[in-house]
Amino acid sequence: MADRSQFKLYSGAHRGAESEFGKQAERWGIPEVNFSFEGHALERTRGVRVLGPADLDKGDVSMEIVSTRMGRSYSKADKIRKVIQSIFHMINNGYQVFAVGWIQPDGTVKGGTGWGVELAKLFNRPVSVYDQDRKGWFSWKDSQWVAEVPVIEHKTFVGTGTRNLTEDGQRAIADLFTKSFKD
Repeated sequence: MADRSQFKLYSGAHRGAESEFGKQAERWGIPEVNFSFEGHALERTRGVRVLGPADLDKGDVSMEIVSTRMGRSYSKADKIRKVIQSIFHMINNGYQVFAVGWIQPDGTVKGGTGWGVELAKLFNRPVSVYDQDRKGWFSWKDSQWVAEVPVIEHKTFVGTGTRNLTEDGQRAIADLFTKSFKD
């Protein structure tokens, strides 16, 4: 088995899925980096890296592009812009991406989590989503979601997702770490 200390989780320390990814990383002895910004409500404090304006600008993208890619508009673009920018840093630093939320009929994932998933697709990163309604993992392969139980295979990985984590979603995250790191 690989040395767990050589792995690193990139996340956002927000309540729900991101907090649970962080708790599991800590439990398994895996370092974590949580990208945040001034005014962002955090549930975890381990590994927090606060992004200043110059850092946030590196992840800036037109909200028109985000809206087009996601197939929906964002009426409160100013409020979500920093979230979108910090998500860029998570995806840019972690190679394999895991998200918990809901895959929508158009193939996007609901909410801000969806932008992380879209960036992973754009960057050709391995991406898996635990769909809380379907109670299963799906991986993006050949431009479609395929049912597949993933494992953490890359030393840098992203854990993100909904603030509204269900017990099944929480269990899926715990099972992902167990399957990936159990001796």
